[in-house]
Amino acid sequence: RREQARLKDSVVEEDTEEWQKDPHFTGLERVGGVDLSYIKGDESRACASLVVLSYPALEVLYQDCRMVAVSAPYVAGFLAFREVPVLVEAVQRLQQEEPQLQPQVLLVDGNGLLHPRGFGTACHLGVLTDLPCIGVAKNLLHVDGLARDELHREQVRSLQRSGETFPLTGTSGKVLGMVLRSYNNSSRPLYVSVGHRVSLGTAVRLVRACCRFRIPEPIRQVRPRPRQHGR
Repeated sequence: RREQARLKDSVVEEDTEEWQKDPHFTGLERVGGVDLSYIKGDESRACASLVVLSYPALEVLYQDCRMVAVSAPYVAGFLAFREVPVLVEAVQRLQQEEPQLQPQVLLVDGNGLLHPRGFGTACHLGVLTDLPCIGVAKNLLHVDGLARDELHREQVRSLQRSGETFPLTGTSGKVLGMVLRSYNNSSRPLYVSVGHRVSLGTAVRLVRACCRFRIPEPIRQVRPRPRQHGR
């Protein structure tokens, strides 16, 4: 908890890059996605994956998927301590091998500020890599009074078209994230939250811009596959 609190002090909840402030994201050329996929029946080994896509074409520029040993135990609310170290290594490998392909922002399959202590995986990874990060979750984390109750389900049903949103406001009064209908053909929303060095509004706009289907391409393209990369 002390380490989490110490790192949380470094989180920046606002836009820091010029491209973030442009309505068309002019200047954004590379968007990354990361994920950790566990081997079925073996929680000690996983595939740490990093993909970098071009923007706005969303074509794969770089892929890296490596089997890694995961030694830290799973503790609810502290998942980042188990997963982030190997994701940081993947980013560092890219920076050493193909520095020109370093992503300008990372989309993380998980949460950022939408977390019991306001410091989810997207925040943790962002602080340690100093890259803008966005949390993109498929399910609602029940924190600060948020729940998938009838009111929440009614609000989700009110999202009729791609791009429509509503804020996730906890009982503390703080807006922890945004519910986004990302795809016309799917009524299941995404839960977007700030990770690091990005505002919530920019995070939502970028996630939507990266969606050809329900899941944004940088996360959809992060699948276990043989290691390969290149232009």
